[in-house]
Amino acid sequence: MNRREFNKSLVTVAVGAPFFISGGLVSKTSTKHDKLDHRNEQPSMTYWKLGRTNFMSSRLVFGCGAALAGGKAVRLLDLAFEAGINHYDVGSDIVYKGSERSLSPFLKANRGNIWVASKAPLPPHNIKPEDQVTLEQTKAAANSWTKSLNQSLKDLQTEYVDAYYLMAVSNPALIGSEEIYKAFLDAKTAGKVGYFGLSTHKNAKKVLEAAIKTGWYDLAMIGITPAGWYDWTTKEIEKDAPSLIATQALLKQARDAGIGLIGMKAVRLMAPMQAGGKEDVSAFDKFYDKKLLESPLNPFQSAYAYVLENGLDVVNADMQNFTHLEENIVAAATSHTYFG
Repeated sequence: MNRREFNKSLVTVAVGAPFFISGGLVSKTSTKHDKLDHRNEQPSMTYWKLGRTNFMSSRLVFGCGAALAGGKAVRLLDLAFEAGINHYDVGSDIVYKGSERSLSPFLKANRGNIWVASKAPLPPHNIKPEDQVTLEQTKAAANSWTKSLNQSLKDLQTEYVDAYYLMAVSNPALIGSEEIYKAFLDAKTAGKVGYFGLSTHKNAKKVLEAAIKTGWYDLAMIGITPAGWYDWTTKEIEKDAPSLIATQALLKQARDAGIGLIGMKAVRLMAPMQAGGKEDVSAFDKFYDKKLLESPLNPFQSAYAYVLENGLDVVNADMQNFTHLEENIVAAATSHTYFG
């Protein structure tokens, strides 16, 4: 697909886009005379209020980490923006070599119209989910978080980022660290960051429960599929995990606590083996009703639509070509039409 074909496809999506407000779902035509943070809203996308941040996020988040490492998918950024994607999630050079630097020109050009979040892993890197942590360890983690944030700002060539996460955290004790939270508050006071978040794709239930208990976290990016929690270590659905439907009470509790919920790894199980998947495109069919199964959506689109309509505010997707970008835009913009 070339750029002209892609733009024509966006016109098709826009024709069927919603022009109403229903719960958190809004279109470009909704009133701007409110306290919500509206950025780059287009009729080819739908938007959802992201927790207490009041940011109206595109329901599709552009996952920049792997996509921009080495600059591979930079060509898609402007197309995503034109389609109304206003939320870009990137990661520290520690994990995604060069991704923040690749995003920086786009960020500079669109600073007031997009939301950018980044993240970095914390030491100790060998800590297990059940381990207790010492005061010395949490102080080291807090110092590392601050150092990583400062380096991310340098690589992004900006003085401020909308949100900065604890990346791939699996230990609840770290989530409740006052030292780490103070590091965030100091950075916020200094005008370096707006909101505090975490990402987790292992032991996610306990991590999310710990985040809810603290009352500190504005955002949580969780590895979850229609079948339940995704475990990045095993590349499988977490053993004995409840389905997404069975996690509704916990997700609601998080939302009620003001935490914006961002889904990730929703389709990883279906991905090619070289991408860490199992190539099982029917993995989630048993969770779908007739309407979704008979929809024109492909298996990847169906999974994204399902998680968006069953507890997740928005979904983060790694997109490295025109086709995947277009398919994911369609899934996010039309997901509500296949439910209810």
